Amino acid sequence: MRPVISATEFHPPTVAWAGGAVEIIDQTLLPGALEVVRLDTVDAVVDAIRRLAVRGAPAIGGAGALGMVVGLDEERPASTDAARAALGQLAARIGAARPTAVNLSWAVERVRAAAEGEGSPGGIRERALAEALRIVDEDREACRRIGEHGRAELSGATTILTHCNTGRLATLGWGTALGVVYAKAAAGEPVRVYACEARPLLQGARLTAWELMQAGIEVTLIADSAAASLLHTGRIDAVILGADRIAANGDTANKVGTFSLALAAKHAGVRFYTAAPTSTFDLATPSGDAIEIELRSADEVRTFQGRASAPQGVDAWNPAFDVTPHDLITGWITELGVLHPPFEEIAPAKVASASHG
Repeated sequence: MRPVISATEFHPPTVAWAGGAVEIIDQTLLPGALEVVRLDTVDAVVDAIRRLAVRGAPAIGGAGALGMVVGLDEERPASTDAARAALGQLAARIGAARPTAVNLSWAVERVRAAAEGEGSPGGIRERALAEALRIVDEDREACRRIGEHGRAELSGATTILTHCNTGRLATLGWGTALGVVYAKAAAGEPVRVYACEARPLLQGARLTAWELMQAGIEVTLIADSAAASLLHTGRIDAVILGADRIAANGDTANKVGTFSLALAAKHAGVRFYTAAPTSTFDLATPSGDAIEIELRSADEVRTFQGRASAPQGVDAWNPAFDVTPHDLITGWITELGVLHPPFEEIAPAKVASASHG
């Protein structure tokens, strides 16, 4: 196995600004091919987010923020009023590409708010780019801090179970849940990962397994349906997953299958953590009942690698996310530290005090 490498050695970056366009790793092609795609139109940015070429809440937030600049370059507004109007239209259009992950709407609205006060079209564009790049830099630092806080919280844990992909492919740094794994590895601590495959699009199998192998970290892939049995063997020290939206009471929306893992972990007496930056917290949403859950095409369930895997015409329900109630979560690992229950008494004030520019 390769020596463990640091997050800064990963190349190319998952999301980057290069030559007036957004460049992303096309994650739909992994693990078969590592290809960088250039997005120089808003249509291309929105399409990449919707078809999961770029995915993971922080990563799509960064792509969306940079997409705001792409949109301004496309429209070339001739006046300040036109540029401000374009900002609002772009924020609504890009922000609607995926409704559950709050980082996307948060990022585009942050760029809009930062840039609309400038006094010229050129100034608006310059400020929009500066703010988007600041979002990228802040997430990279947030990932580092999440990793370090998680490492301290789980100092005795060596075997981690995770789901979907929460590493450098899902963020603008080295990851959230996987950021904890990378922090442990970078500190020379023993760590290994069991990765659920994450049906139906196999983000765990295609992305997490690939990413950890690239980093030289021991990883074992399991079927989603094997996780409960594995938890009850006593071999798992902790479950760490990411988040796409965290409500004011701590209820957490994440990749579908997370709720099942939380229930199984509770029954097995295994600690269950959510790792996410404070930009993923949505204090305006009181509980998970109010979180909009994205429903995706039934064909994602009815097919496998482009071939039919179910009878033609069979009905299929395909939510991209589920909501884990806060009382199943041991702690929320953030760049501010690890938040423990009671969530409602601690988190809102702490998150609200965090600076996002």
